[in-house]
Amino acid sequence: MQKELEFYQLTSIGNREVNQDCMAHRVCADYAVFVVADGLGGHYSGEKASQFFCRSLIALAEKYHGHISSAKAETVMAAWVSEAVRNMSELFAGDPFATDAHTTCAILYLDQERTIAAHCGDSRVYRINPEQVLWRTKDHSVPQQLFNEGKISEWEMGVHPDQHKLTRSINVLSAPAVDIASFPPMKSGETFVLCSDGFWEFVKEPELLALSQEGIGKPELQKMAKMAVLRAQGKSDNVTVQWIRRR
Repeated sequence: MQKELEFYQLTSIGNREVNQDCMAHRVCADYAVFVVADGLGGHYSGEKASQFFCRSLIALAEKYHGHISSAKAETVMAAWVSEAVRNMSELFAGDPFATDAHTTCAILYLDQERTIAAHCGDSRVYRINPEQVLWRTKDHSVPQQLFNEGKISEWEMGVHPDQHKLTRSINVLSAPAVDIASFPPMKSGETFVLCSDGFWEFVKEPELLALSQEGIGKPELQKMAKMAVLRAQGKSDNVTVQWIRRR
């Protein structure tokens, strides 16, 4: 799919001392996979968790791509994530802070027959067009629960005092269930965005939708990421985003 996809990605440390976000991708002739992860934990364990998860997931891409066409895609994706977590645990072998290492994840897999999105935590996958958010992952967080109950708005989710309280994340000792959604193959002009919470917290929906317009590219994505940092008024989280469009 190398000739069929446009994609850009960027990450920023924001106002933090360490960037615990990580992003990775693999784009081949017949498939592509993208991942964003946001690590949690002290003593650099969060930074390692996101890096090790992304590294493990991408390293397994060729193996699981070979299974997706011959089995239920959702089952294969769940197994893929589980093995990535096991490999991640091996990379943490002997680390005394491994039990504190957690990460979120947002994953997008594409081939000529399907599109698969998976996530855990509050890193997101968006499917958008210029008029609306067609679909997004539902956060595993306290604010998402409040939103589901009609107690806060979409915008308030990003600025809620409990915004960073997750109800689910990936730990090196366990692979909790990831939510998985399947779609038809990407159409020409269709746009997906993967991002950590440092991005979506302070980007308004009309600004997000603008990323699906013709002619939008890396400069606009960079501007939007900088704007997210500025709006946080000195309290910005790490900001990471991947933008994917089919030509």
